[in-house]
Amino acid sequence: MDKKRVVITGIGMVSPFGVGTDIFWKSLLEGKSAIRTIQGMDLEKHHVKIAGQVLDFNPEDYMDPKEAKKMDRFTQFALVASDEAIKDAGLDKIIDFDPYRYGVMVSSAAGGFHTFEKNHIAMIERGPTKCSPFTIPMLIVDMSSGRVSMKYGYKGVNKAVVSACATGSHSIGDAFRSIQYGDADVILAGGCEATICNLGIGAFTSARTLSRRNDEPQRASRPYDKDRDGFVMAEGAGVLIMEEYEHAKARGAKIYAEIVGYGQTADAYDIVAPDPEGTGAQKAMEFALKDANLKPEEIQYINSHGTSTGLGDAAESHAIAKVFGDLDVNKNLLVSSTKSMHGHMLGATGAAESIVCIKAINEGVVPPTINLDNQDEEVANLDYVPHKTRKKEVSAALTNSFGFGGHNASLIFKKI
Repeated sequence: MDKKRVVITGIGMVSPFGVGTDIFWKSLLEGKSAIRTIQGMDLEKHHVKIAGQVLDFNPEDYMDPKEAKKMDRFTQFALVASDEAIKDAGLDKIIDFDPYRYGVMVSSAAGGFHTFEKNHIAMIERGPTKCSPFTIPMLIVDMSSGRVSMKYGYKGVNKAVVSACATGSHSIGDAFRSIQYGDADVILAGGCEATICNLGIGAFTSARTLSRRNDEPQRASRPYDKDRDGFVMAEGAGVLIMEEYEHAKARGAKIYAEIVGYGQTADAYDIVAPDPEGTGAQKAMEFALKDANLKPEEIQYINSHGTSTGLGDAAESHAIAKVFGDLDVNKNLLVSSTKSMHGHMLGATGAAESIVCIKAINEGVVPPTINLDNQDEEVANLDYVPHKTRKKEVSAALTNSFGFGGHNASLIFKKI
């Protein structure tokens, strides 16, 4: 059978810059950092005191207060981002639709860390009967997709993909496949995360993955720089409205871009560290190119995973160079890591960075990698767009996401 075409007709964001796609994109183009000293936690015993928080977020501004209290923060983010995406796509104006042709795949890597921490403390201090009766439905990872579907009455495909920091990209890729093969006409797809709490910061600190540049938070996330010392945790949500092309055309929807390629692999190497040869990342990109029927030279921009970790940056950069060629071979390719500005949103980051690719295609501009003062000699010789936004006609863009456990996902978006 002929696979159906899939397009993006709406986008929604909650990021450390604030609520909304506009503030997210504007901040990236201005080269701003959203990393600050953590608020709302006693930091005295923490070695890491910085993160990309969504500040001044009051869920009651966006949803019924009683319902908000029954949701963890990651689910609240998912609902707010989904609402923006649905309105952006004009789906809020459609009353007569087949609910079994509309689905939701908005997932989280970690689920309800805040709920887990709060109820564990209650259990230890006051006994097991003091856990909230909403503990389980608040902390389970699939509740973000469940809650979104309940709000809008979407009864089609509904699930939560969990693959650590590749979660958002796998959700988008799997939604792409579902629509391609005729399982749905519309799917809300993306990721959400909220792990900035004592448990989240403490556990990632113990794993020695986080930057400890507490005195210079806005300079802490520095992908590809020789002075990087780990990633900076962030929170938020990104949601795409993914729609079958003919369905979108029939209702006169505006179309941002077409998703044309999806590649996925496993490193099968280590629980945390990437394969130093970057073979899994390389194959994911090659598979995405093959799926898209594109040659490497047809990609103008890559939003890299680029977390600001020593091993990860080096492995990914060399994988990119193997597939696309380094600057000695390919001067047309720009590669940037926007995590230098918004931090690492874990399960939400693949969706956020897909939105970056879509905006780059639409506006002919590529956001920078900030804090890249001294490029590490261990990373591949690529144009990482240091410090300042670059004008660039982008007809096709690729984004990478790699997760603990060796999960790799690559997505390709194309101008339509």
